[in-house]
This record gives sequence, C-alpha cells and structure tokens, in this order.
Amino acid sequence: MIRVILAEDQAMVRGALASLISLEPDIEVAGEAASGPQALEVALRVRPDVALLDIEMPGGDGIEAGERILRELPGCRVVILTTFGRPGYLRRAMEAGAAAFLVKDSPARELAAAIRRVHAGERVIDPGLAAAALSAGPNPLSPRERDILAAAADGSTIGDVARRLHLSEGTVRNYLSSAIQKTHSRNRVEAVQRARTQGWL
Repeated sequence: MIRVILAEDQAMVRGALASLISLEPDIEVAGEAASGPQALEVALRVRPDVALLDIEMPGGDGIEAGERILRELPGCRVVILTTFGRPGYLRRAMEAGAAAFLVKDSPARELAAAIRRVHAGERVIDPGLAAAALSAGPNPLSPRERDILAAAADGSTIGDVARRLHLSEGTVRNYLSSAIQKTHSRNRVEAVQRARTQGWL
C-alpha cells in the first residue's frame, strides 16, 4: 500500500482529490493538510511514501513545504500539483527535489499513475510544461531579489520592506532596481506581475 499525504488549502478540492485517490486499491490517503507548515507536521507524524502538495497555500508554498519534508524525510517522494502551469514553478520544484510536477486538470487516472511511478523511483513531469520551462530559460532573479520583490508585492513602501527584512532602504532600492532590470519591466508593479506570470516568485 502506498501511503500518501495531501496538502491543499481549498477544502472542497482537497476532499475531491482524497476521494479520487482513495478509490485506488493500492493507494491510501494517510493524512491531509491545509497549509505548508501543516503539511510538514502531518508528514512528520504519518511518514508517508508520497506527499502531494499544492503550490499556492498559506504559510509558504508547496515547493518550500516539499523542500522541508525532503530534508526531514529523505525517503518521501514529493509531487507538486498546480492550477498554474508556469515554467518557473517547474524549475523551482525540480531544483527543490520534487519527483513530479502535475497540472490539476489532468485526468484522475494520470494522478494515480504518477503516484505509482514516483513511488517506484521515476520522475513525472507534464510534457507541455517541460517544453515551456526549457524555452523560458532559468529564473534570472537571485534569492534576495525574489524575497524583496515578494515583500514589495502588496504595495509596501521601501521603508516597510526594509524594516520587515531588516535591511537598509538603500539596499532594498538596489535589489528592486536590479529585479526590475532583470525582468525587463518599467517599475516594481510590472516586475512583480512578470515574475509571478513566469513562476519566479
């Protein structure tokens, strides 16, 4: 029996996925979570074979949660599920050690097959996304530029971002300026939008 945990912040979607997976004779849903931190807690408690993680969740995304789970439970296989087929997300997921990256609108039988394949040691990637990720190229933003751009995404002032990240205002300005240049944007609002569209944030 393949023991799976499922992390998805929308209760209805999580319930539907759990019901579908539970129909499989060789797969058992051993735990559920509604956020990134909760996914780690559940994984440590039930020690699953496979962790199915949504990308967009409160308290950190599924890629970060997957990275933490793999650090604590290296034998677990991480499958990232997303509504958004963004090339940057795929690259980040693979760099974080995910074994599979699937778009949620795939047929249910493909999800079950992917769980079996990653459990057997394979990697499973949506072919259309793989092609898009290769053509999009790598994420041009450094980790610090990503942090600052993400912190500025809600319209916070330079001062607010500086205080939140314990940096000087000059440092925040420099990183924002660099992020704007690297995303070929006119301002930080456009930079945030482009980075999100590509899955770089």
